[in-house]
Amino acid sequence: MMIQSIELKNFRNYRDLRLSFDENTNIFYGDNAQGKTNILEAIYLSGTTKSHKGSKDRDMIYFGEEEAHLRTSVKKGEMDYRIDIHLKKHKTKGIAINGIPIRKASELFGIANFVFFSPEDLGIIKQGPSERRRFLDLELCQLDKVYLHNLVHYNRTIIQRNKLLKDLAFNKDLEETLDIWDLQLAEYGKKVIEGRETFIRQLNEIISPIHQKLSGGKEDLKVSYERNVSKDDFMETIRKNREKDLRLKTSSVGPHRDDLLFEVDSIDIRKFGSQGQQRTAALSLKLSEIELVKQIIHDTPVLLLDDVLSELDHNRQNYLLNSIHDIQTMVTCTGLDEFINHRFLINKVFRVVEGTVTGL
Repeated sequence: MMIQSIELKNFRNYRDLRLSFDENTNIFYGDNAQGKTNILEAIYLSGTTKSHKGSKDRDMIYFGEEEAHLRTSVKKGEMDYRIDIHLKKHKTKGIAINGIPIRKASELFGIANFVFFSPEDLGIIKQGPSERRRFLDLELCQLDKVYLHNLVHYNRTIIQRNKLLKDLAFNKDLEETLDIWDLQLAEYGKKVIEGRETFIRQLNEIISPIHQKLSGGKEDLKVSYERNVSKDDFMETIRKNREKDLRLKTSSVGPHRDDLLFEVDSIDIRKFGSQGQQRTAALSLKLSEIELVKQIIHDTPVLLLDDVLSELDHNRQNYLLNSIHDIQTMVTCTGLDEFINHRFLINKVFRVVEGTVTGL
């Protein structure tokens, strides 16, 4: 698959922008804070309906405007798709595929698949559990509509259950309705856990050989799924923790508290790994993500690299660049030296200056 073009109106710092892309490597270069990342964000948004940074719709609209519009042309096999996304400051976004409005964002998933890699991702190993859960959910939601359905319902249940736990402080009679939310929490929570278990199992088959090559054969990396609760004991654990939940007024049990464990030779590198080990593991994770997407969708994803090369040493730069020669890639950087020095094939170059993009 490939992104053929994108049009932006009143998105971030772009009033009106039209770009056509090469099927291989597209580079956006310029100084910091010029709008390079905003282009990658728009591309990612067009396939997932969400910002990779978690930004709200109103924050992505050009300052002083009420709406923004994105139009993306995607080619997948013999099929052509036009994706329109209409961001509104005070209303839910509108989405249309080939001119036909869709009611659920999940209908868009699967048309385009993206792997987004930014400098922040190099810290995913040492950051908190919420960042690792976010990694899991962003990828799984692109690949599995059933997982997306279950996660959306699970998150809604958590919100409603937590609201009820707070309301019980003022009305004890509501406690009998807690059973309903407990059942739903267990129902959707089990399915979320099952989806994550499958994903981690598939990920481990790919990440180990990649990490061995990246580390020169010196390290063996294993990713483990740290469940907050077993899916088999979910309901029982919820009941055991009810008094605690009532006291704390929040849900203490469920996959919203899961984590991922990264071990190199049985050592937890989240806590005891060097910065080099953590960054290498993060790079292995992203490269594995690319391969896993290929296996599942039987096609190539679009890779979005946001100023990552400057954060990597020479060897890791080489490995990354050699790994992406067969997929469409969008790269942001402050200069072209990294690519020229590596004799990397550049297919299309854009210079970005204060929200103005010029093709070279």
